[in-house]
Amino acid sequence: MTKDSPIIWNEITRKLPKHLHKFIVKQPYDEYTAQNQAVWRYVMRMNIDFLSKVAHESYIEGLQKTGISVSSIPQMEGMNRILKDIGWAAVSVDGFIPPNAFMEFQAYNVLVIASDMRTINHIEYTPAPDIIHEAAGHAPIIANPEYAEYLRRFGEIGSKAISSAKDHEIYEAIRLLSILKEDPNSTEDEIKKAQDAVELAQNTMGELSEMAQIRNLHWWTVEYGLIGSLEQPKIYGAGLLSSIGESAWCLTDQVEKRAYSIEAAKVSFDITKPQPQLFVTPDFAKLSLVLEQFASTMGLRTGGLSGVQKLIDSENLGTIELSTGIQVSGHFIRVIANDKSVVYVQTTGPTALSCKDKELIGHGVSYHAEGFGSPVGKLKGINIPIEDMSPRDLEVYGIYEGKQTVLEFEGGVKVVGEVITGTRNLKGEILLISFKNCTVSFQDEILFDPAWGIYDMAVGKKVVSAYAGPADPNSFENTSKLSETKTHKLSYTDQEKALYKLYGQVRDYRTHDLGDEQQLASVFDTLKQVYPKDWLLPLELYELSKQRGYAIENQLKDYLEKLAQEEEYKTLVVNGLNLCKS
Repeated sequence: MTKDSPIIWNEITRKLPKHLHKFIVKQPYDEYTAQNQAVWRYVMRMNIDFLSKVAHESYIEGLQKTGISVSSIPQMEGMNRILKDIGWAAVSVDGFIPPNAFMEFQAYNVLVIASDMRTINHIEYTPAPDIIHEAAGHAPIIANPEYAEYLRRFGEIGSKAISSAKDHEIYEAIRLLSILKEDPNSTEDEIKKAQDAVELAQNTMGELSEMAQIRNLHWWTVEYGLIGSLEQPKIYGAGLLSSIGESAWCLTDQVEKRAYSIEAAKVSFDITKPQPQLFVTPDFAKLSLVLEQFASTMGLRTGGLSGVQKLIDSENLGTIELSTGIQVSGHFIRVIANDKSVVYVQTTGPTALSCKDKELIGHGVSYHAEGFGSPVGKLKGINIPIEDMSPRDLEVYGIYEGKQTVLEFEGGVKVVGEVITGTRNLKGEILLISFKNCTVSFQDEILFDPAWGIYDMAVGKKVVSAYAGPADPNSFENTSKLSETKTHKLSYTDQEKALYKLYGQVRDYRTHDLGDEQQLASVFDTLKQVYPKDWLLPLELYELSKQRGYAIENQLKDYLEKLAQEEEYKTLVVNGLNLCKS
């Protein structure tokens, strides 16, 4: 993004790291049709009518606090003016974005809102993320401070979850399927092929990665969570709050209710189908408790050999932190181990060294462009780890500037070279030792040759943390890549454009108190002759006629009741008529 970008930044979004900027798009507000606006209004009115009885108490209050209007699709700038009062912001994105990036936005108190708007054909539920799901589903509940902190903390931890190569395959497959399903111009063959690809990826997932498990927790709480008792739960998940079909169905006995626990991390979901079971948390505090329990199983907190191995298996950018606090960020390709302890780690390609999430001066990706390797552990026959040595100890053991030294580690790695200098943290603790004319070996294998230049050795007796992404976000430009599968920009026929123009007329009649009975009757006649399958605009005409006491009210009601005899429209029309009565 540049200063000339049409995106309007605020005090919260300005804190986002630059690598997230590429996901942000300008909300295409002018591209929303008048029918889109009518769909928004219908869904919101239905939701509020129903959810006021079954949603968590924060929902209705949150709609007001976050500036969500019932009558029109929210504009991002308007939402942000109100969201800032509760310490949050919103940005518009293009459909599904990679899970790590999605969660990193949350960690910065930023809601990611898909800018697309579901079509009338998917008014009850859409597999694609859209502005109803994001703005009307996610935003209201964050007005609850306890839940908002859970969401932020979830993003903070979730963005560090290590993915597998399979996770990216599933992400791309689901993104494509959601795009095709929402596009009315997609063929059945295209959708079936995409559906088969999703099912194949899910069925061959293998062992669940950290990211797959934390996505499960996100799905069963943030997206599809219930709260309260198992017998009479309330809704708080955004997927349910934004689905007028599933929000009612989920509370029936047809959906199994389970007590929420860390076991939910092992329960995978299918985004294309209604959920056969849901999890109920007694309160929002339980959500944070389970999140912390899961975080304690992650490489983020356990480190060690398993953490490094996860990073290698992921084939993605990751970070390890040693016991001194030095952080190594890059693509890990090798770990040498002894008795389940890390002996040596190796990255390939651009690598950065940091401390406390800040890149060490002179140790960025341009300097470590070919990778980085370092022994880990204590020196053989010496009880004091290098990191705990005083200046006197370092001198005794021959670790000082200008000294040709030999360091033999317990794990079998040997470092032979002349010490040039050491890098220390603010407390004076040594983080890094640099050598010249250095040879690093393990058994008969040369790990570093003197001809390769200066050797920088990280200091640390163990790996205390391993997580996805860089320690310092500014070290790498492309930590998450944009998908090459773009959402489809819908094209409309002349007949559809004419219909949307009628929707616009009726919208103006309602919002500006215009339109006499003859004008409403004229629109009605056109609908009967040209658009006999459209049910939503006749419903809006009926509502206006009923409010104004026009004689065509009964004709419209009869017309709608006839439409309701068709199974495709029955529930939608009947619910709309009931809403007009109330």
